[in-house]
Amino acid sequence: MAALLGTCSFPVSELERLQELGRLRVVSRNAATSFYLAAEGRPVGVDYELAEGFAQRLGLTLEFIPLENVGDLLPSVQEGLADIAAAHITATQERAELVRFGPAYQQVSTFVVYKRGKRRPRSVDDLAAGRLAVIADSSHLERLQALREEYPNLQWEELPLASVEELFEAVEEGDFDFAVADSSAYQLNRRYFPEVRRGFTLADPEPIAWAFPPGHDRSILDEAQRYFLELRLSGELQRIIDRYYSHTDSFDWVGTRTFLRHIESRLPRYEPLFRQAAEEVGLDWHLLAATAYQESHWDKNAVSPTRVRGLMMLTEATASQLGVDDRTSPEQSILGGARYLVQMRDRLDPEIREPDRTWLALAAYNVGYGHLQDARTLTQMHDRDPNLWTDVREHLPLLTRRRWYSQVPRGYARGRQPVEYVRNIRSYYDILLWKAPDVELTVAPEEEASLAQSEGGGPEEAVTTTTEVAETSTAPAEAPAASATDEDAPTGELVAPEATDQEPEAQAAPPDDDTVTATPNM
Repeated sequence: MAALLGTCSFPVSELERLQELGRLRVVSRNAATSFYLAAEGRPVGVDYELAEGFAQRLGLTLEFIPLENVGDLLPSVQEGLADIAAAHITATQERAELVRFGPAYQQVSTFVVYKRGKRRPRSVDDLAAGRLAVIADSSHLERLQALREEYPNLQWEELPLASVEELFEAVEEGDFDFAVADSSAYQLNRRYFPEVRRGFTLADPEPIAWAFPPGHDRSILDEAQRYFLELRLSGELQRIIDRYYSHTDSFDWVGTRTFLRHIESRLPRYEPLFRQAAEEVGLDWHLLAATAYQESHWDKNAVSPTRVRGLMMLTEATASQLGVDDRTSPEQSILGGARYLVQMRDRLDPEIREPDRTWLALAAYNVGYGHLQDARTLTQMHDRDPNLWTDVREHLPLLTRRRWYSQVPRGYARGRQPVEYVRNIRSYYDILLWKAPDVELTVAPEEEASLAQSEGGGPEEAVTTTTEVAETSTAPAEAPAASATDEDAPTGELVAPEATDQEPEAQAAPPDDDTVTATPNM
């Protein structure tokens, strides 16, 4: 009997099995809502960051595997080829019959979008007037199939292997009249496709969650539930989502279209100078160009009411310190601004990590290093992290209130201004990475003449980590939004909307779009 008992053992749990293997296999998608490679090749995205943290919690190496076909995500988990599917997956009832879902960490609504200038659809009945597109194997296809019982004449075309960006491009190019997309994808991509507008909400908010294998073993799922609960209670979940969504809360339709136009007409004249200066000081030229656009709209003769001038809007004192003799010289201004931005970045505490280091440096460029340090002090006074941009930006506006600015060395500052400043630059930066990756643009002769006339002159002279990521392309980058207003604003993610000041040039979105309100999933 003793010998028989000695041979008995309890079954190994899924968690124990993974710990023996030493790795966590997570399948995902290459999409702005989930995972992509940033400009410098660093893996980023909400699902990637969450999966990386979960793997670290379990002491496992993360194997993060992006799949091309959304339809392969759940089967990979069902068949045991992956331990988790983390790809901004809508947890529908139909899918819950195939896999088990973890706790919801976002909520999304389902939108029907159309091209501005065409008749806006306001109900399912209106979809009969044109061609409707939907991504194959998506939750939106399930929604349309369910609606067909009530609307038997409802027709659509499925796009296999299409990305959301390709879906929006098809609408903007007129290949389709309507498309179905979720609210978070719309929020992140409307900057790149300003002609694509929201028509109506097809479905109320639904949860976004990770998918786990079916079966009786709950060891991994239980750990995930504890992990997400801790993230929620600590505020880290909100901070991760803010990192990718908060700068897109506001949208200026007019400003975005103007920016896209200026990429074609103005940027080619100055792009070689941005590249040269960025290489000299160690910056990404897209970031430098985005900063210059926020400062001057790439107008070398720009002058502010406070008499700062040039492409990088340098003060006379700063220009003198940087060795800039002529602030209206594009070459001198760009190089001077690049050096100043690097100075701000290098003065920050060494423990501040990227990308927060860059966003804080931009805020210092705008409001001054001393005022930024005051805001970091106030952040710490409120028991928040002074090394995180998402925390510091919440406390910068306190520099306008006597109760708070009286407690820091440098006193009053226009604290809301750097919040908008960084948000806009991040948006311009994202769009530049998408529109002008690493190919130098050429300016058309008619644009050259137009620009010369408007500016009063002729053309200028010219991871070592425990993470394994399969090679993939760079998606639209991680952070920006063009301007401060939008009637078609936040779209249902776990993102708390901020009150912001409107930029002087910002204009309301066209009146054919109504307001969308963010609803936190708390």
